[in-house]
Amino acid sequence: MGQAIERFFESLPARAPEILRGLISGTLQIELTNGDGTDHWLVRMRPGAIEVSRQRGPADAIWYSSEELFERLVTGRAQGVAAVLRNESTFSGNVVLFLAFRRFFPTPPGTRDPREVAREQAGRLR
Repeated sequence: MGQAIERFFESLPARAPEILRGLISGTLQIELTNGDGTDHWLVRMRPGAIEVSRQRGPADAIWYSSEELFERLVTGRAQGVAAVLRNESTFSGNVVLFLAFRRFFPTPPGTRDPREVAREQAGRLR
């Protein structure tokens, strides 16, 4: 397993208070396949907190992905919803958990807030 994925999961508890502000609550099982088998991550989310373990267990949702794709997600080189829509990964169960979890992924390199771009363009028109 890549170090980027390990670091990503290690960072989640510290980042949860900022990202999980709503009433989200549930367990997401993440199954990452590679040439040698499957790595399991169990992510329990609740408002302002997240717990991560390397085990399997009862879950409200399951997300299946290749390790290679997941590494692209955690480094901002791919988008979670787009990967599911392109059938590069699959998801079953409570979709709200997937939508909440994807907020932990970084934005792609070079991405800018559209409001910032609009302000710059408006400034040039003056």
